[in-house]
Amino acid sequence: MNEFEFIVDIIKKHQTEKRYTHTLGVSEEAYKLGKIFIPEKADKLKIAGLLHDITKDFSLEKQLSLCDEYRITLDKDNLVPKLLHSKTGCEYAKRLFGSDIVDEEIYNAILFHTTGRENMTLFESLVYLADYIEPGRTFDDCVLLRDYFYELLDGAENLEARKYILINTLIFSFNLTIQNLIDEGKSIDFDTIRARNYYLKLKKESERGTLNE
Repeated sequence: MNEFEFIVDIIKKHQTEKRYTHTLGVSEEAYKLGKIFIPEKADKLKIAGLLHDITKDFSLEKQLSLCDEYRITLDKDNLVPKLLHSKTGCEYAKRLFGSDIVDEEIYNAILFHTTGRENMTLFESLVYLADYIEPGRTFDDCVLLRDYFYELLDGAENLEARKYILINTLIFSFNLTIQNLIDEGKSIDFDTIRARNYYLKLKKESERGTLNE
């Protein structure tokens, strides 16, 4: 049994059938994106995709228990249960598989795969995006973002062009997420707000640099 099969075998025991199907989709999408952006890390991205939702199906009680165990600081006045799995998942996966598999790169990819953050590494960005656009996602926003990204990518001639498209796609994803949360009257995680502002600034700087060439 190779490393990937070993992780798959354990992940199956942690997730419902529906969640496991999504996990495999994210893993394959992350690998696909890796081949486009950072081929040397495609296999590692595949593993990060496998691990990103490892605690997603845990109960709220279990999530909070893990937060206490791992000494994860929570804002009790603005607790968003839906986001807890990213905080517990990175710690849980590291303890379960060890730091040789869950190194800092994979750890942070799990931690920020739901909210994003400012100045994400390319690796983190690809796991975040893979979770949003994997083929099994049929929500309107997921389909919209997936079509947007791949239609633009189809005309990209080089890595710099692909990175610019990625920046625009990240901004679009944050816009969709924030608008949905506003419509639902829910709180918006500060990491998502800061991420949107950061990538808007990065986009402007990229465009300014192109104009000045």
